[in-house]
Amino acid sequence: MRFDATRALVVYAGVLTLAVGWALVTGAAVPAALDTLDVRRINVREADGTIRMVIAARDRFPGLIVRRREHPHPGRTDAAGMLFYNDEGTENGGLIFGGRTVAGKPAAFGHLSFDQYEQDQVVALAQNEGGGDRDAGLRIADRPDAALDIAAIRRLDGLPPAGRDAAIQRMKDSGAFGHERAFLGKDRSGDALLDLHDGAGRTRLRLRVARAGAARIEFLDAAGRVTRTLAD
Repeated sequence: MRFDATRALVVYAGVLTLAVGWALVTGAAVPAALDTLDVRRINVREADGTIRMVIAARDRFPGLIVRRREHPHPGRTDAAGMLFYNDEGTENGGLIFGGRTVAGKPAAFGHLSFDQYEQDQVVALAQNEGGGDRDAGLRIADRPDAALDIAAIRRLDGLPPAGRDAAIQRMKDSGAFGHERAFLGKDRSGDALLDLHDGAGRTRLRLRVARAGAARIEFLDAAGRVTRTLAD
């Protein structure tokens, strides 16, 4: 009896192993139940290993990935969320968010964006608050036809934060990253705005409705001066 029971157990284990193996190979459903899954990062990849999506906590959030190669992203140290990648393993958008109390006031943000091919974001839906101020809206941008110059940006990595920020701002001002073309949302004064910009990023037409209700349309010249106003 002992021999027969042992043999039966071995046969049962073998059959179960084959069944599970067959399910994994063929994709057949294996009954399972999972109520909670706690992870710090999930990488979604194609069969060849190409990254297509990352979901991560702040301490495991990736840098900038271009054609499967990851580069540092100094401006991405306080975010958690989800990043999207194209067929070649290059970032092309994402959803990031964060928030905390700083000096007794909320400092928070949420940001959903989609990028031009091998460039920065061209559509972004975002909200930000800090120091008692808040803004929220949809932004549309133009980007250069050429790919983002990662090498030029990496050359700034050795600079102190203030110097790096100043260098990045000079590159932005020169048009190296393109320019914003439109904004629809609420500014920090609480006004509802529609700003339309020219190819150099200069506001040329503004529709504004103040919190109290006053409405006006402003036409601006290339220097940012209002040349004509229509008010209610």
